[in-house]
Amino acid sequence: MPETALVVVDMINTYDHPDAETLAESVADVLPNIQELIRRGHASDDTLVFYANDNHEQWELSREQLVEQAMEGEHPELIAPIAPTGSEPFIMKGRHSIFYQSSVDHLIQVAGVKELILCGQVTEQCIQYSALDAHMRGFEVVVPRDAVAHINPEWAEAAVGMMEKNMHAKITPVADGVLS
Repeated sequence: MPETALVVVDMINTYDHPDAETLAESVADVLPNIQELIRRGHASDDTLVFYANDNHEQWELSREQLVEQAMEGEHPELIAPIAPTGSEPFIMKGRHSIFYQSSVDHLIQVAGVKELILCGQVTEQCIQYSALDAHMRGFEVVVPRDAVAHINPEWAEAAVGMMEKNMHAKITPVADGVLS
């Protein structure tokens, strides 16, 4: 049973919202590292890889429909390299935290997960709130700093500092052995 879960947060995105261009620039910078983490996660028998994605209140849409919608959005080049293959769980979420009224708790408890590695977007929103909820549930939290995208760089730095100091998250670059 895997003790580690790699959670790809909110990467299936149409980028048609306020601040989308700023976010897309940040995503482009970290995308290779997210791809590498997904590759490493799939290569490991000890890692559960899953997606937790905001569905923007479109609960009737399937994973495939959300991916298709994102591919038809403003930045398909940011979706195609990390789109789920179909083999990994895909959890719909309606708010900032991956835990809020979703089945994430059940999925990771059944799998025996003890450590969550969070990558994706947005550092100062969904990543931070998910890290807080994971910490409050007793999980070890890892946030590869170069695999999370932001809208506001100053807020992202503050969020990373809070995750590290207040939530005891391990903040580390992907190259320092995350999932290797």
